[in-house]
Amino acid sequence: MNVLLIEPYFVGSHRAWAEGYAAHSDHEVRLVTHPGRWWKWRIRGSALTLAESLAGLDGWRPDVVLVSDMVDLPQFRFFARPHIGDPPTVLYLHESQLTYPPPAESEPDLSYAVTNWLSAVAADRVLFNSEYHYDVFFEQLPRLLRNFPDLTHDHLIGEVAAGSEVLPVGVDLSWLGEREAREGPPQILWNHRWDQDKDPDAFATAVKALVDDGADFELVLLGARPPNPPPALTRLREVAGDRLVYDGEAPIDRYRSLVASSDVVVSTARQEFFGVAVVEAIAAGCRPVLPDRLSYPWIIPPEYHEAVLYPEGGLVGRLRAALAEPIAPPGLAATMARFSWDRLTPEYDRLMESLAGTQ
Repeated sequence: MNVLLIEPYFVGSHRAWAEGYAAHSDHEVRLVTHPGRWWKWRIRGSALTLAESLAGLDGWRPDVVLVSDMVDLPQFRFFARPHIGDPPTVLYLHESQLTYPPPAESEPDLSYAVTNWLSAVAADRVLFNSEYHYDVFFEQLPRLLRNFPDLTHDHLIGEVAAGSEVLPVGVDLSWLGEREAREGPPQILWNHRWDQDKDPDAFATAVKALVDDGADFELVLLGARPPNPPPALTRLREVAGDRLVYDGEAPIDRYRSLVASSDVVVSTARQEFFGVAVVEAIAAGCRPVLPDRLSYPWIIPPEYHEAVLYPEGGLVGRLRAALAEPIAPPGLAATMARFSWDRLTPEYDRLMESLAGTQ
């Protein structure tokens, strides 16, 4: 069976998802991509240029098309029809713009959220990367549509929800091995993007509190940096001093080595629909310190919530406890195996087969 996977934001977790499914699927999965930059323009304009790229398929026809949320799907289906016809289409929502926190002192641009919604209507099946994402999407849709004066689409919400399901992002965990003992103080890991929705300011404030305590620890700062890195990164560098043992993006092998050698992984996110970086770190044996919100209560099994999730205002206290005992709760790392491609690829393949009518 032929699967055409369309990803106009081919970087980071989007790229890992696309390449991961192509590598593990039993079907022939072909990728059509654009470079992962200028996400607003990708949502606005990539439908046309992606469709133009299909001329290079030289007669190869997909049985099903899988597209990410960075695609304006109604436009893409129209522009792609001369090249591939109109096969069944699956929309995969890594994230959506319905709840994205706008920068301070700015109003949200609702057009991107509307594009997500119209793409969901145009899809034959909609996939969400977590139960949290599914819930918040359909919870926020009526509020989004109330922003418009008339002829809104409320009557379609139930129909789209019925054609939707949760299918997590596959994560490559094949590189993991036995965790080796490491000498030295506990190592705190940040392995997220340095964008405002991850709230690096809160992390910088917490690290300063630990330094003021005289806490003994090392700090690893990974993750993609925007063209203008946030002031929080400068603050961390100044505050951490020689505690900072790595600062920058890293090649994949170096990234994995740093994750595997860390003891505590931290998130302060205000927007997180899944959390590949956290899943990788937990699977590698890190003790997680995560907010009790967003996708984290879904990723973490309930029996670990009390040990892992911190309430609003509880970050510094939980970090102090983690430094005192930088060991993950027994059995937690093994629970992340449910997100591995080995477990999830058969579910992806079965879904594609059912839509293509080959089951």
